[in-house]
Amino acid sequence: MSVSSLCSPVVAGLQPYVPGEQPRIPGLVKLNTNENPYPPSPRALAAIAQAAREGLQLYPDPQSLALREAIAARHGLDAGQVFVGNGSDEVLAHAFFAFFQHAGAPLLMPDITYSFYRVYCGLWGITAELQPLDAGLGIDVDRLAARSGQGACAGIVLANPNAPTGIGLPLARIEQLLQACPQRVVLVDEAYVDFGGESAVGLVARYPNLLVVHTLSKSRSLAGLRVGVAFGQRPLVDALERVKDSFNSYPLDRLAQAGARAAYEDAAYFEQTCSAVVQSREGLLLALEDLGFAVLPSQANFLFVRHPGHDAATLAAQLRECAVLVRHFARPERIAQYLRISVGTPAQCDALVQALRAILDGRGGA
Repeated sequence: MSVSSLCSPVVAGLQPYVPGEQPRIPGLVKLNTNENPYPPSPRALAAIAQAAREGLQLYPDPQSLALREAIAARHGLDAGQVFVGNGSDEVLAHAFFAFFQHAGAPLLMPDITYSFYRVYCGLWGITAELQPLDAGLGIDVDRLAARSGQGACAGIVLANPNAPTGIGLPLARIEQLLQACPQRVVLVDEAYVDFGGESAVGLVARYPNLLVVHTLSKSRSLAGLRVGVAFGQRPLVDALERVKDSFNSYPLDRLAQAGARAAYEDAAYFEQTCSAVVQSREGLLLALEDLGFAVLPSQANFLFVRHPGHDAATLAAQLRECAVLVRHFARPERIAQYLRISVGTPAQCDALVQALRAILDGRGGA
């Protein structure tokens, strides 16, 4: 794509992130972007409706204090250890800007993880140094820790559980990285942690170099509201606030603040929907294995699977013809034969399994 000469030269070198497809297909079973199959908390919806009726002529609280206090209370922290922004993507972008711009020092990350980490590196002029996953597609913590002690590095970023594999790390392994890289920030992106992973938020008080990022898009069913959270000691949160207020002082509107606060306060609904997703995930795992798929262990709201007898891209295309949408990654080549399948409702999971059974039996798809 050509870039106008009116643009800054840096624009031509950007490689923008391509988000998951959001098609409008009647009757679609949408299992491609890891959205929660259940609606938000009724309390969150009521709070959003109330906020829409009152006060929209006024600016929102630029500090989102009531929301930060609710989040802090949930995790046993102080509000000063909580930062909120317009989705975890923006929070991560602020963090990359605030912590990883060290001249000549590369940012360490797994070679298979969120592709937008490299997008942020390109945006901010950060060199990304990719560390290969291990033979089982898990994050090689020993390799990351060793590399962080072998010369300059700007920090470490990883998703836990990792994406798109769904494989999680125990807290002891996160601590290994924090101890190996004490002079730089270790950013742990926990978008999927509520579906069976171990959160590092409890380590914040002990490690000044730890930043943990959460989202309300997955476990709290608010992907359409755009709220992200970061947890860290006050100097890290202060740095994020400085970046935020140099970019946009009002990233969260009144509706987002009200809905997110109510979602955090409705712990019972949160636990109920997370449990339902985990139960469906385990059932779907067994059903896929019965169909001959190899399934990686998952602590997320998706499964990463491959079939030894069928090409992944072809399977994804055939499923689409059956109005079932899953995610296929052509690159890196190491995962090109895998499909990432979001966990849906029991009915959606059944529809997926039935479509796959028909395809594998030669009765469905192209």
